[in-house]
Amino acid sequence: GALLVSERIDREELCGTLSPCSLSFEIVVENPLELYSGAVEIQDINDNDPVFPSSQARLEISESVAAGARFPLESAQDPDVGVNSLQTYQLSANPHFALDVQTRVDGSKYAELVLEKELDREEQRELHLVLTALDGGSPPRSAHVQIHIDVVDANDNAPVFNQSAYKASVRENTPSGTLVARISAYDLDDGPNGDIVYSFSSHTPAKVRELFALDSATGELRVKGQLDYEETKLYEIYLQAKDKGAVPGMAHCKVLVEVVDVNDNAPEVTVTSVYSPVPEDAAPGTVVALLSVTDLDSHDNGLILVQVSDVNDNAPKSSQDSYDVYVLENNVPGIPILNVSATDPDLGRNAHLSYTLLQGDPTVGHIFSINRENGTLYLLTSLDHEYQVEFSMMVQVQDSGSPPLATNVSVSVFVTDLNDNAPTVLYPHPNTTATYTDVVAPGTPAGHMITKVVAVDADAGYNAWISYTLLQATDPSLFSVGLHSGEIFTARQLREDEAPQHTLVILLKDHGEPVLSASATVSISVAEMVKEVFTDLTDMAPANDPRRHVTFYLILAVILVSAAFFITMLSVGIFKCYKWKQSKELFNSSRSTLYRTPGPFHHIDAVRGGFTPPNFYHQVYLTTDSRQSDLLCKKPFTSSPLGSRQSTMRNGEPGLYHQIVGTASRLPTPAE
Repeated sequence: GALLVSERIDREELCGTLSPCSLSFEIVVENPLELYSGAVEIQDINDNDPVFPSSQARLEISESVAAGARFPLESAQDPDVGVNSLQTYQLSANPHFALDVQTRVDGSKYAELVLEKELDREEQRELHLVLTALDGGSPPRSAHVQIHIDVVDANDNAPVFNQSAYKASVRENTPSGTLVARISAYDLDDGPNGDIVYSFSSHTPAKVRELFALDSATGELRVKGQLDYEETKLYEIYLQAKDKGAVPGMAHCKVLVEVVDVNDNAPEVTVTSVYSPVPEDAAPGTVVALLSVTDLDSHDNGLILVQVSDVNDNAPKSSQDSYDVYVLENNVPGIPILNVSATDPDLGRNAHLSYTLLQGDPTVGHIFSINRENGTLYLLTSLDHEYQVEFSMMVQVQDSGSPPLATNVSVSVFVTDLNDNAPTVLYPHPNTTATYTDVVAPGTPAGHMITKVVAVDADAGYNAWISYTLLQATDPSLFSVGLHSGEIFTARQLREDEAPQHTLVILLKDHGEPVLSASATVSISVAEMVKEVFTDLTDMAPANDPRRHVTFYLILAVILVSAAFFITMLSVGIFKCYKWKQSKELFNSSRSTLYRTPGPFHHIDAVRGGFTPPNFYHQVYLTTDSRQSDLLCKKPFTSSPLGSRQSTMRNGEPGLYHQIVGTASRLPTPAE
């Protein structure tokens, strides 16, 4: 006799909005036969959300609508009944509208927007609000609709000019159609309420309207008639801007047009009185005639001048007599590197200048060119610091007078170095098939120099500073390399059981940017020294070389010069002491003389000492295969962390290096 639900019951489908909702049924009982009637009441649950007819709503509200105006909104529908039905509405926060929820006779709810603060389209063109519908269920269900409000413009703003007064000046011979001024106004309203029309004010004189024309759309004021400075010097024009609203707004401005005088009137000469004939004995200063000259033009146009014709009596003058230009090597061809500037106080063709590159050195014409009109010097090719460091040329600046006058300007172009050359290994020679093996005996103590890697770098300064590091070795603990000397030393004492053959790979790096490197391979044999290893270098010297004794003579000359220098210094010191004892009262004034270096400084210095004088030095080196020596050319001192060590090795082979330092008067100087 249990009553069961055979399928899901939907109250809204069975009864809709009818409440209460019930279902009637009859039950038949057999044996004995009986009939029972019953009813089941379907209770509502909150299983439906409120629903708006659309997800968005759009309203158009004029900005002229007064506060308090109401705007009905579409209602949401909820099929539930009782407390589960739609109960209220909520509006998102905003400064202009409030929400008023009303109840109909049947108990349903609807909402109205109430304008609390007046709208301003110029401040905010549109508003976006969110309306939310809530039922009374627990938890409550809701629905949302987006309300888009367009603020409709009202003609509540008059046009405004950018400035109240405009100023312009035109020459009196300005042709018709020339732009004088452009006035501009703006209107914050939209549509026709913001469209502006420009026009002359009602009290503008007819003469002004004949001389000037105004574009009603763009506000351009142009010349229409023929202006005359002698007739009117200044025009005061009043203009207005008006919008196209039903009740148009209006703004006014004025334009002050100054007429500029041009020299359009010839001087008029009037002879007031003439004394004729003039006696032959008339004294200097006697009045011959009275003349009156008038000119209707003003200022300079009314002045009467006596013009003196120019002659070409001034040569061009450059802003400086010489130029020094520094250019990085490997440059891009065709770049400008200098602008030679010159002026000429003459006039006309006498002041027209042309620039020419004088062909003193034929190579200069292939490397440089100059613009004849403006004096711009161009570099035609890519320069190489290692090939040539300096270029000297002469630029001639000539006017176009008759006869022409000219001035020469000296230009020196210095090529600055880039790190574009890697170190080059001189010893051991990298391109030979012969193997150079250095022999060291077992038991050799630590710190013993075995051999030396000799390298040069074609660059200059820091770019040529070479450092040596041990990159690879058969036994890294056995040998070390001098960082700046390239000398290979034993790092520890050699044992009897050492490997008989060792191969060292030395990495050579310069200090340029970017760093360039090279490598050298050195073979060292650990074995008992044999007599053949110590072959005297003299046996390898050429038999009939006339320069074999040059080294001896040079060393002897240095010793003699040093002795003479020492004797001279000693003599000067004794003489100064003698003078000092005689004149004690002049001690303060003669003190600087006492310590002044009396003559050129001479000494012999090792290559890597770094004490080369800043003026210049001479280089002498001894080759390993002979006793001869070569006198190298004088070279300018290169400032670098190694002093003169890189310059000394620049042109040498492996061997012994010395410097003989002095002045040009001590040693013969080869041609540079």
